[in-house]
Amino acid sequence: MEEKVLIIAVHHSGYDEQRLQFSIEELQSLTETAKGSVLKVVTQKREKIHRALYMGEGKIEEIREMVEELEIDLVISNDELSAGQMRNLNERLGVRIIDRSQLILDIFAQRANTKEGKLQVELAQYQYMLPRLHGQGQALSRLGGGIGTRGPGETKLESDRRHIRRRIDEIKRRLTTVVNQREQYRKRRRENRAFQIAIVGYTNAGKSTIFNRLTQSTSLEENQLFATLDPMSRQLRLPSGLQTIITDTVGFIQDLPTSLIAAFRSTLEEVTEADFILHMIDASHPDQVQHQKTVLKLLEDLNAQNIPMLTVYNKEDLIMEEFIPHAHPFIKISAYKENDLDKVLKKIEEMITESWEGYRTIVPESQGKLLQQLKQYTIIQEQQYEEELEGYTVKGYIAHDHPLKNGMKES
Repeated sequence: MEEKVLIIAVHHSGYDEQRLQFSIEELQSLTETAKGSVLKVVTQKREKIHRALYMGEGKIEEIREMVEELEIDLVISNDELSAGQMRNLNERLGVRIIDRSQLILDIFAQRANTKEGKLQVELAQYQYMLPRLHGQGQALSRLGGGIGTRGPGETKLESDRRHIRRRIDEIKRRLTTVVNQREQYRKRRRENRAFQIAIVGYTNAGKSTIFNRLTQSTSLEENQLFATLDPMSRQLRLPSGLQTIITDTVGFIQDLPTSLIAAFRSTLEEVTEADFILHMIDASHPDQVQHQKTVLKLLEDLNAQNIPMLTVYNKEDLIMEEFIPHAHPFIKISAYKENDLDKVLKKIEEMITESWEGYRTIVPESQGKLLQQLKQYTIIQEQQYEEELEGYTVKGYIAHDHPLKNGMKES
């Protein structure tokens, strides 16, 4: 059964009117993703957030009356709350209080499928809750009963801090093992010299859709925030025959809880290992410019800002007004159109050839394996059999530091 939710937000100096509106709309979408029903949104314009109550005394009294009248189950704050604010609001309003960060953590707890994903979410939740324990009041004794309470099993979080700290250490140990396994997998990929493409973007920009269409996969595709949590990699062959590995990553979002970024670091590092980034943007979203900035800032935080990147403005069919791109190079598409997908692959290949160096070589008939490797790891533009040479002349493009260059004869 859906919980009845009331959202509270302060219009403080950090937000202009439009930014606040987009932020609230996103919070409503997040709430729906967590299976909550938003009955009311209450905002208050203040110079800064009230230190003890988040909002002013009078406004809190109004909200208390609304909570009773609408039989609200849960109040969600648009900004992160301190332990004191949570405790005070809980006492005044008599219902559970969570903030935007807890809501995101809750959605992640629902969406994590792999062992690594589940451990990462659990770690982030414990790290978020530890400094706020004494602000949670009675809410924690009902763990497992509603939005913002899913995740760390049946553990009684209020029992004692030492228990939680021990659990955090244990999860970190287990995660280290999983992260090492991921690093081994990455190392093998590096040794095989496979060209790696990472799909990044704001949540719900169409990353999984394009991933599935390009690779004929079936990763979760939903018109919901954070439909994909665990990264998935598949092989993808470009039009020239170049073999690549493409990875679908977790969606980015504004004000992502710091603990979550830290916990998902190993997952996000898939992006730093990439040779090429596809940045998906929902071009029809009114706040797409800010979405783009959020993703670029996170890429910078990961030190991935210098990786070659193609910006893909998706959902072209839903654009209602004149569209001005804010990134170059870019391409406009609808991920559901077959010929648009072909355009993306051709554009990727075109950008790769611009950064690689041209080669021309002769491959003797006896070196079939080398010819196969050239098809797999380079972009071949021409291949012709020459009888007098008893072999093939091959023209194409290759990465500057690729070991295959050592085995090639110049023609």
